[in-house]
Amino acid sequence: MPSRKAPDPSRRSDRSRRAICDAALALVGEVGYARTTIEGIAARAGVGKQTIYRWWPSKAAVLMEAFIDENARRSAEVEGVAVGEDGAPEIPDTGDLAADLKLVLRATVDGLNDPTGAAPTRALAAEGIIDPALGARFVENLLEPQLQLYVTRLRAAQEAGEVRADIDPRVALELLIAPLTHRWLLRTLPLTHAYADAVVDLTLRGILIQP
Repeated sequence: MPSRKAPDPSRRSDRSRRAICDAALALVGEVGYARTTIEGIAARAGVGKQTIYRWWPSKAAVLMEAFIDENARRSAEVEGVAVGEDGAPEIPDTGDLAADLKLVLRATVDGLNDPTGAAPTRALAAEGIIDPALGARFVENLLEPQLQLYVTRLRAAQEAGEVRADIDPRVALELLIAPLTHRWLLRTLPLTHAYADAVVDLTLRGILIQP
């Protein structure tokens, strides 16, 4: 009789991990971070809660990994936007700073408008204000890696003689990101590709070396 191939435990583990991450995102979007529990995530994912505790120390750790995975998935769907090891969309360097920034800010708009990720992102951001420790993890694990990509791209533009030497890249990136975040948080005005393009154009007027 032919011998049966043993099941691949790594495949089974990856399937469970994905189910747990998906369940965490769904629950936070539905009931909020405070009411989301390890037990609820486990039940939604169809696994035992000990499986979750074997891989993550807390629900915050689960949600962080779920967000990183979700960011990677959304970024991978945008043509021309590469994804780094942490799941953050990498900013291309084609030699055209305006085009590169518009590409990534448009991808950011799409991500913020995606209902799959918007509700959990709002929940985690809101809980981070109430819980300083969670807020610090949110910044360290999700926000800061993406901000550093802007710093790297803007510094490259400075070295290429495009951006003024006296410009602080950290301030410049806030001119790009903050308007989008403001509209997304308030939900009073539409968040569109055209708006993202306008933010890039206005920002570059202030930071580029003028001919």
